[in-house]
Amino acid sequence: MTPDHDRSPSPGGRTGLSELLRGHRLAAGLTQAELASRAGVGVRTVRDLERGRSSRPQRTTVDLLADALGLTAPSRAAFVAAARPSSLAAPRPAARNLPVTATAPAGAPVTLPQPVPLVGRDRDVAEIGALLAADHPVVSLVGLAGVGKTALALAVGHTVAADHPGGVAGVLVGEGSDAGDVLAASLGVFGVSRLHDLAGRLAGRPALLLLDAVERAPDPVAEALHRLTAAAPTLRVLVTGRHPVGLPGERVWPVAPLDVPPAGTAADPAELARWPAAALFTTRLAQVRREPPAPEEVPAVAALVRRLGGLPLAIELMAARGRILDVTELLDRYGDRVLDLPTAAGTRPGWEPADGAVTLREAVATSYRLLDPAEQAALRRLAAFGNRWSMELAEDLLADDHREAADPVPLLDRLLELGLLSVRGIGPLRFRLVDAVRDFAIEQAAGAGELTRIRRRHAEVIAGLVVRTAPSLVGPELAAAVHVLDEASSDIIAALAHAAVDDPVTALRLAAALPRWWRLRGRDASGRQWLRRLLADPRTADADPVLRAWALLGVARLAAEHGAGVEELPAARAALAVFRDAADVTGELSARTVLCALLHATGDHDEAREHAEAVVELATRHGRVRDMAVAQNNLTWHDIRVGDLAGARRRLAVVDRLAAQCGEQRLRVLARANLAEVTRLQGRYADAVAQGRRVATELAELGDPGHRRRVLGTVGLALAQDGRAAEALEVVAELRSAGAVVTVPAPRSAESAGGRRERELSARLAAVRPEDAVCALIEGHLALQRDDRELAAEWFAAAAEAAMDGQDRRDVVEALVGLAASTADVTVLERLDRARRSSGISLLPQEETLLYALVARPEPEARRDRIAPEGPVAR
Repeated sequence: MTPDHDRSPSPGGRTGLSELLRGHRLAAGLTQAELASRAGVGVRTVRDLERGRSSRPQRTTVDLLADALGLTAPSRAAFVAAARPSSLAAPRPAARNLPVTATAPAGAPVTLPQPVPLVGRDRDVAEIGALLAADHPVVSLVGLAGVGKTALALAVGHTVAADHPGGVAGVLVGEGSDAGDVLAASLGVFGVSRLHDLAGRLAGRPALLLLDAVERAPDPVAEALHRLTAAAPTLRVLVTGRHPVGLPGERVWPVAPLDVPPAGTAADPAELARWPAAALFTTRLAQVRREPPAPEEVPAVAALVRRLGGLPLAIELMAARGRILDVTELLDRYGDRVLDLPTAAGTRPGWEPADGAVTLREAVATSYRLLDPAEQAALRRLAAFGNRWSMELAEDLLADDHREAADPVPLLDRLLELGLLSVRGIGPLRFRLVDAVRDFAIEQAAGAGELTRIRRRHAEVIAGLVVRTAPSLVGPELAAAVHVLDEASSDIIAALAHAAVDDPVTALRLAAALPRWWRLRGRDASGRQWLRRLLADPRTADADPVLRAWALLGVARLAAEHGAGVEELPAARAALAVFRDAADVTGELSARTVLCALLHATGDHDEAREHAEAVVELATRHGRVRDMAVAQNNLTWHDIRVGDLAGARRRLAVVDRLAAQCGEQRLRVLARANLAEVTRLQGRYADAVAQGRRVATELAELGDPGHRRRVLGTVGLALAQDGRAAEALEVVAELRSAGAVVTVPAPRSAESAGGRRERELSARLAAVRPEDAVCALIEGHLALQRDDRELAAEWFAAAAEAAMDGQDRRDVVEALVGLAASTADVTVLERLDRARRSSGISLLPQEETLLYALVARPEPEARRDRIAPEGPVAR
């Protein structure tokens, strides 16, 4: 064998040159390259000396190294003696002993290097220690180069030393070692030279042997360990390597990369520190620069450690570059070159390059070559998944030409034992390829010309997942379904983007199942664009008409969320016609429900009511309880429209009962949101505030930002009408911070007057958009409460203008009532009358009170005539 490691201690007790050189270098805090530069020698010379490859260096080289290390007389003499011995040293074994550096608390000898501080490995250390305490003679830590196997093994060794009074020692396996070499080195660290003496040396006491880098000589290691454990039953062996040893009773512990922050993690250092990979990066960065990551660097830290796949060595090497570059520059420069990061040169103690690999690509390639061709092909396919996936998804993806695939369990077990696969949690979506492995596998797939076919199959699999999950986006399984799609969001985006170009029918099938999820996640505008693009693609013209109908309905549903529902009325009508022709009950119920919402926005209230009543009849006939509840909820608006608030309350009670019957928690919450609005319209403002705040909290937990915004509007209006100005303004601020209004009005002072006042009002009202009418209504009510009628009139006018393009025409009526109550302009009453007549909306008692108050003011008689019972107040 070719010796390539440190010299073992000489028979006379002298320490070998390789150990001394490495120890002095580390004590000085130098890398091999830095020491070589100081000494004026080649870095390869230092590396070969530390690995024992240079048996008798020149005296000049020895002196240069001693000078560079700053060795004093005694240390220098020992160093020179080790480098230039006067007599021949005893033959070195191919495997070397790890140096003695500590003693266990119970007095047992611990011949291991000191452990390095670990981040995010506490649970691993504890559980591996528990395995060693159980009946597992060999525990193997397996994983990629740079994942931290050796560092973890050293930490475990020191942690459990007190439980192994027979001693804790380590051996580093050398290239080309045979079984005799490994056996001799392992016996030597326990102070014996023959196998049958080991049991007597241990005397029944537990002992621990750490065997590092076993992949350098797997078969000899297996033979040596078999003989060792048979001769000494109390001996436990902790092995590190790229793959298991393969002994009976061996327990394999895959060493996974550190957990990384998911995409979308808040730009908050405290939140970032919760993730071990980010914590390790910031800890190591602090060693090379004084300043912690600035707030603007926090997103880059999260993105960078994700790209590094949580591999500790890669993270440490990247952090070391922080001496020169800031984190954003690191991400820009190296984010797309992760596989080219070096893994061997300049590493810190405890990070031994096990296979001579000098980049992550070479390290991954070494493990990739351990797989047989079929396993390699499967790995290339699995690399299509961008995030976590399930066993079922893996089976679907690996199926060849839609035929049943072989059981993927043995494959995943093999990938796991080689450290190529990460498994987190106990849910279905718990598997994930290490990022560097995924990048490498995609390179291999592209080189083999397979990438397009793999991505096409990936899109089909993800479309199947979404289609299976979408029905659960209503009903009691809503939260679980949303979680599944959230977890698969990156794969959904990738599948949609690829299929839109390569397989648009699959893309249409995928997109047509997503509108509810898009709506819940506030992606209605982008989702609508996707559906319209795919429907317009001539390659989908011959797709299943029912599929196209669902896509059309999705366009209409999403358009209603951002006030564009009028544009998509023809799409919803066309979808309804297809569903009726196909006798698709589910489709017809959905289409009529969407039409209810769209027709409200256009003012076609009678037709909207007809659709809602048709839904009630059809759902009752088919026993569709949830659809009955939805239709009754929609009919509530018609009760409000005609001023039958008591009837609306009764109907909402029916909605709550039906929703509870079918386990539809979200619908129950929406019914309570509507109840809060009915309570406000009844003038019970304090009750409306209390109800609305509870519902807003529930909607936040359900992840429904659109409906939460509406119920916050109810709360803000109730607060304003109740005279609770400070609380109402807090609600307005929350609505605006969520993107409701671009410009927040500045506080108005009593001294504002003339041109300054006009400019202020202009700036404040210019920010109001159609979806922000509720904010203007709140401001108008607040101004009216202060009896500032001029400002109130400005806000109510803006609210009326904005609400004209909104979904709820009652907002227009409420704004015009406020405008009429705060201005002497009789034309407002005419506008109110037209709005009422076109929408069929009846005035409520408190609105009549506001308008009748105008009669008591000394205003022109013409306006008094406009408030006759035959006019706007007639019910």
